[in-house]
Amino acid sequence: MTRHVFLNDTTLRDGEQAPGVAFTTTEKLEIAESLAAAGVTEIEIGTPVMGVDEIETIRAVVARCLPVRLMAWCRMTSLDLDAAIESGVHAVNLSLPASDIQLAAKLGLDKAGALQVIEHMVRRAAAAGFVAVGCEDASRANRDHLARVIETAARAGASRVRLADTVGVLDAFSTFELVAQLVAQSPIDLEFHAHNDLGLAAANTLAAIRAGARHASVTVLGLGERAGNAALEEVAAAMAVLDGADTGIELTALPDLAAQVAWAARRQTAAIKPVVGADVFTHESGIHVAWLLKDPRTYQGLDPALGGRCRRIVKHSGATAIAYVLSESGRDLDPDLAAAMVARVRREATETKSTVTATQLVELYDGMCSEASLAELCGSRSAVRERTDTTIFRPGRMK
Repeated sequence: MTRHVFLNDTTLRDGEQAPGVAFTTTEKLEIAESLAAAGVTEIEIGTPVMGVDEIETIRAVVARCLPVRLMAWCRMTSLDLDAAIESGVHAVNLSLPASDIQLAAKLGLDKAGALQVIEHMVRRAAAAGFVAVGCEDASRANRDHLARVIETAARAGASRVRLADTVGVLDAFSTFELVAQLVAQSPIDLEFHAHNDLGLAAANTLAAIRAGARHASVTVLGLGERAGNAALEEVAAAMAVLDGADTGIELTALPDLAAQVAWAARRQTAAIKPVVGADVFTHESGIHVAWLLKDPRTYQGLDPALGGRCRRIVKHSGATAIAYVLSESGRDLDPDLAAAMVARVRREATETKSTVTATQLVELYDGMCSEASLAELCGSRSAVRERTDTTIFRPGRMK
């Protein structure tokens, strides 16, 4: 049976906390529309308590009546909740530190005091709509306290609890253990929110889902503070390919969505960015290309068609790759020129430190063919002259 996994996209909240990123109202509207079109069912749209401009932007998105649940991120305070209610969102994520470190440093609270705050604020928020409780720094919190937070939140009317690896210190194994233990005790759904400080956000998110979490928090391109968050495109693709899970995400929409967010964030997308990077379905190794052309499954774990992409073969891959690229331009690689062509293409790539494009490859080959034809022609003329000279000046023939 297909398992359903729900992705909460927080590009417009946590993603905007990336250094130097600030979306305009128009950009937020357009990104929200694209997220909905891609199949995202829940968007964390912003933090209303930031002020009038933020509330107006949120209200503008709400007015679009998109087929998604719009959620506001709030601290667990009346001030934040009132601002969220004013913004018109459908749901709130009330966040409170869960670890002793953050409870003491940020709020001066102990565990018992935190539970009292949760009980009071969740009951008030639940009267206004859907409530999720966010456990900030859950990865460093006491397990028993986390279980009590979940129990208290559920009793007060929360529908979900978010476990946040706020400082990105978990790995996939510890994530699985943490989430599995809490899922076994939880009367409500759990969500996992990963940070990518150790480059493990997508792996940890997958582990959390396999451990029983039904919701995951993601951002387009993994955009977020510090090293960012789990990337929507990576998590959605992994869920589909590795687990056969249904996230509702239309994978073919992800490249354009990623490009849109990158432009709005004024960020360059690395060519090797998983799923949406320019080069992730590009093959260069001669051995790989030779077998890919016979059976794509030999060196292709992720079908580019899933994301609306195509396979590319480039550069100095060897004679097989060069022959393939030339054939697409109606040319057959002359076996006598193959070795020389490979050497010339490699030299060109090394000198320019860039990919030799199909157009350049054709130009190189046509030039080599012209040189070969000229050499053959010159060689034929030289042979004629040599035969003539030999005939005329052969010893004994002159009188």
